[in-house]
Amino acid sequence: MKSVTHEDQQREQWRAGVETRMHVSASNGASQLCIFEQWVEPMVGAPTHWHPVEEVLTVIAGRAEMWIDDEHNVLTSGQSLVVPANRKHGFKNVDTGPLHIHAVLASPIFEATFDGPAGVVRRWLPTIS
Repeated sequence: MKSVTHEDQQREQWRAGVETRMHVSASNGASQLCIFEQWVEPMVGAPTHWHPVEEVLTVIAGRAEMWIDDEHNVLTSGQSLVVPANRKHGFKNVDTGPLHIHAVLASPIFEATFDGPAGVVRRWLPTIS
């Protein structure tokens, strides 16, 4: 049995104003899920992107404007957005303090496609032993 202590996982600067802590992914043995949390500064978030798998974004604290395609909603603590696979989505912190979110992807590897120069991004790949 393998357990993961979240506090032992390093926070990393994902992009300016966004810190991420991976909990479970291919990099620590997961085979079907990627679970992480993020702390997001005001007016910052995730630009529009899409994944080949379903994702669930849950607001732990703060207020987030979240969107799927052209539909926008503001979610607050205790609310989740279920994002179907291959649907363009993103979010932005619309509060005055930090936004804390929890994310689950139905894949052990974070893979997202962005319009523009970033293209496809892959993170938390399996570790090679």
